[in-house]
Amino acid sequence: MSILGKHQILEKNATLLLLGSLLVVSIGGIVEIAPLFYLENTIEKVEGMRPYTPLELAGRNIYIREGCYLCHSQMIRPFRDEVERYGHYSLAAESMYDHPFQWGSKRTGPDLARVGGRYSNEWHVQHLSDPRAVVPESIMPKYAFLKEREAAVKSIGMDLKANEDVGVPYTADMLASAEDDMRAQADRNADTAGLLARYPEAKVGDFDGDPSKLTEMDALVSYLQMLGTLVDFSTYDDATGYR
Repeated sequence: MSILGKHQILEKNATLLLLGSLLVVSIGGIVEIAPLFYLENTIEKVEGMRPYTPLELAGRNIYIREGCYLCHSQMIRPFRDEVERYGHYSLAAESMYDHPFQWGSKRTGPDLARVGGRYSNEWHVQHLSDPRAVVPESIMPKYAFLKEREAAVKSIGMDLKANEDVGVPYTADMLASAEDDMRAQADRNADTAGLLARYPEAKVGDFDGDPSKLTEMDALVSYLQMLGTLVDFSTYDDATGYR
């Protein structure tokens, strides 16, 4: 009997087919899962990555709360059309401190993985307040109310602690300074030396244009301005990592 003929026996016998399927799946599972027990980390660390500042984390919470992820992805696929439009493809390490990650698959609006630094703070505030004022064809809702709502400073320490509990490397100093760091990042006159020592390359200043109070607009814009800015891709080699 030929090999194909023997295969028909397997196909016609439900019990043999089930056992064969379980055997194949088990072997495949062992091959893929077993090596993970011997690896300390499955994500290659990339120079420049750091945990979110308290203000950025607050902005990220607002981003999730308002459902921004429903229309914007944060993952640039390694395809020519995406790289030419948005920039260098996303690295796994760029999401290593995200709980949950914001990769997404729906792009009613553009991908935001590299939006940081592309526009001014004023542009972001205007765009969030009245999207059609800067992008006439936009169908994005207005978020002008964010400029009137004060940011939740008192709870930010608990947010950092919750992230620390799931593996984000916030230090005791970061946790103790959370509220002060959150206020300092959005105050153009504040002493930010400690903040920048804890969170290198953090963008500082008055994000919403209103220095009288710390708002949810400050937080969200600070988060958007950080996206995609931590890794210096001018020193990154796609084949071997850093040059």
